[in-house]
Amino acid sequence: MQDHTSHTRPAPDRSRAARTLVRATGSLSTAAMTRIEAATPWFRQLGAEERAWVGQVLQAGVRAFVDWYGDDDGAGGADSDGATASFAVAASVFGAAPRALAGTISLQQTVELVRLSIDVVEREIGGLLHPDDVEEVHGAVLRYGREIAFATAEVYARAAEVRGAWDARLEALVVDGVLRGEADDVVLSRANALGWGVRRDVAVVVCSLPAPPAGQDGATAQSGTFDAVRRAVQAAGAEALCAAQADRLVVLLGGVDDLTRTAATVVTHAGPGAVVAGPVVPDLTSAHLSAQAALAGHRAAPGWPEAPCPVLSDDLLPERALAGDPLAQRHLVEEVHAALLSAKGSLEETLASYLAHGGSVEGTARALYVHPNTVRYRLRQIAEATGHAPGTARGALTLQVALVLGRQAAAGSGVNGG
Repeated sequence: MQDHTSHTRPAPDRSRAARTLVRATGSLSTAAMTRIEAATPWFRQLGAEERAWVGQVLQAGVRAFVDWYGDDDGAGGADSDGATASFAVAASVFGAAPRALAGTISLQQTVELVRLSIDVVEREIGGLLHPDDVEEVHGAVLRYGREIAFATAEVYARAAEVRGAWDARLEALVVDGVLRGEADDVVLSRANALGWGVRRDVAVVVCSLPAPPAGQDGATAQSGTFDAVRRAVQAAGAEALCAAQADRLVVLLGGVDDLTRTAATVVTHAGPGAVVAGPVVPDLTSAHLSAQAALAGHRAAPGWPEAPCPVLSDDLLPERALAGDPLAQRHLVEEVHAALLSAKGSLEETLASYLAHGGSVEGTARALYVHPNTVRYRLRQIAEATGHAPGTARGALTLQVALVLGRQAAAGSGVNGG
């Protein structure tokens, strides 16, 4: 009779495999570094310090695998908590690296490092371990690779969260410095850290913050609004920094070539009320001038409910002046009223008479004893000299306020005390 003896495969010896892996830790780390240097051109372009940190992370990863495999609750995995395991792996592997390394090497590059390292370990263990232990250790390497993947994602998520919070704080400080008129070297340095660079043609837009969606807290809603504004402005070819000031959204624009078009990108993300754009200024150091005009315009905007959206702060000069804005008052006196006085002919007298007669050319002509065509000619001169046409409702309002302020200043009882 033929003897049918069953051949049972010998059971792997985990303690034996663990001892072998401990002795091979150095050689596995070296082999992983050699493979990475050969296979990743970007790694060779890193600085010496960054390369050294990557080497330490790889060595820590190999050591963590050996410890993990030798732990009864590690490679066995049946009773282990995945979240706890991933946290332990993150602490043991990435705890050796500085936080800045996550900003130097991208998540994709880190995944590539992990993949190459695991490939090396899988390839090398066949020649190191007892044949009875190879299959189990291969399976353990695959499970460890999964834990490393979770740990890597966690490290980068936390780094992104910290970096996002820090960027938001820097952004708020930059905008606050602009509003205070303190755009010094410190503010410029902070703006550069945010990627602002040497931005020309800067303007400030002010509007109200939108109400947070139901079930969402204010901080999360603000962050979402800021992100949406930045994306919209970038799509228009400019850059934006955002901050909240009380219930207002303040947007600092850079690289503006068409102020109305760029400011219009903010409208969709603004709360109720006016969206006011301050004038374009050369750079960040003079951005406080645009901010002052935009803030004053936003305060005064309810006086012109039919205003376009967005509206330029210069288009709100009469409302700003009536609200007590000294910048608007000074502009109407020194730019608009002064232009009437310096032009040839009796433009101030003609304007005053035209406004007094309700915009009637014939009534003005009779009062001044001139031909109506002379009045029409002078009205065109007024529009050219001041930039405001007396024949339009907005132009007439602006010129009326400028006329009153200019006369008060001449009498010593108006702007800045005369």
